Amino acid sequence: MNVQEVMKMIQENEVRFVDLRFTDTRGKEHHVGLPVSAFEEDHFEHGHPFDGSSLAGWKGIQASDMILLPDAGSAYVDPFFDETTLVLTCDVIEPSDGKGYDRDPRSIAKRAEAYLKSTGIGDTAFFGPEPEFFIFDSVEWSVDMSGVYSKIISEEAAWSTADKFEGGNTGHRPRIKGGYFPVPPVDSLNDVRAAMVLALEAAGVPVEVHHHEVANAGQCEIGTKFSTLTKRADWTQVLKYIVHNVAHQYGKTATFMPKPIVGDNGSGMHVHQSIWKDGQNLFAGNGYAGLSELALYYIGGIIKHARALNAITNPGTNSYKRLVPHYEAPTKLAYSARNRSASIRIPYVANPKGRRIESRFPDPLANPYLCFSALMMAGLDGIQNKIHPGDPADKNLYDLPPEEDAKIPTVCTSLDQALEYLDNDREFLTRGGVFSNDFLDAYIQLKMEEVDRMRITTHPVEFDMYYSL
Repeated sequence: MNVQEVMKMIQENEVRFVDLRFTDTRGKEHHVGLPVSAFEEDHFEHGHPFDGSSLAGWKGIQASDMILLPDAGSAYVDPFFDETTLVLTCDVIEPSDGKGYDRDPRSIAKRAEAYLKSTGIGDTAFFGPEPEFFIFDSVEWSVDMSGVYSKIISEEAAWSTADKFEGGNTGHRPRIKGGYFPVPPVDSLNDVRAAMVLALEAAGVPVEVHHHEVANAGQCEIGTKFSTLTKRADWTQVLKYIVHNVAHQYGKTATFMPKPIVGDNGSGMHVHQSIWKDGQNLFAGNGYAGLSELALYYIGGIIKHARALNAITNPGTNSYKRLVPHYEAPTKLAYSARNRSASIRIPYVANPKGRRIESRFPDPLANPYLCFSALMMAGLDGIQNKIHPGDPADKNLYDLPPEEDAKIPTVCTSLDQALEYLDNDREFLTRGGVFSNDFLDAYIQLKMEEVDRMRITTHPVEFDMYYSL
């Protein structure tokens, strides 16, 4: 969609407001609304000013002026506002030079795509993320000096068999690890997901599948189509927005938190990737699982840099409560065809055009612009330096003999460990000016604040372990 088509869309839909949206470092969308009378075609050229100093990890108050520059191709009509509102995703522009702001995640994604072309390796990177999420009836928490408390309320939860509900307890619910994927009434969320699917399609995000996921208490997935790096990150933000708001309309609450419940599967965001050039899939070949040598090198780059990547692909302290064995979480840095215990899987496809690799360790807490860019930069380093990933791992990696297990590297076990690896292994991200050292320093500082907050907070488990000693 071009600028003229957007202006025509505003007229034809009798749009009353235009909502300009952008994403911060942590991955949360922000917005500012303009009455349509104040929105002109010139906004696509000159943008809209805002204060960049009020966002965590961004500009200081001494240099706060920033510009939101809308992307006409991102336009859709918001399905939730009372007044007809057109949504436009924006780049954040530095007014001093007219370029994408160094710390703007969407600008980083665009620089990553430009860098790919500059290498001559390929001209297009395709990404297909699979963010999982939970839908609960409600959630409560409290963190103060008197103590820490959290509780999830879910009629579908395995622990709710003895609870009293209005209209009675039906008894139909998934068991632990039993959510994949019985028909209703065990799956109580089909209609909610269907509403999400319709809203996504109306917003221009193509949907391929929706279903209940493995965990009890309302774990779900909506599979959407692959696209180019920045566009696919845009769609991921739209998906999160729609999932949160449709759940809210149904009187429920949705979360992309990787491990909200203990003792069942967490929510991952498996990321499918491939590099193309001149309309040809460079990952298709005659090697292992139909991969090319270039694809194997790409895998080698991801494995080499995986622990640094963890700081971006698994960016919360909660992320590492998911990355533990035996809950389908890929902790082992190995690759395999169809083996879901490996961190990189090669899905089976009949058509070589669909040949791709799937990174399984990321989670949906990740900022998609940063996540996809970082994964591609690691893969390109593997190609440029011909980093072979070694032999594939076709065994169950959770049940290896100790001597074999010790030979396979693992992902990080904590966010602070991942941030240390990122600090020491960052050069591959800075090539072509994609990620700057200034941004990475600010990112590490921002995330260490989360580490420190968790580190100094007394946990209920500590009472259980130490109170009577």
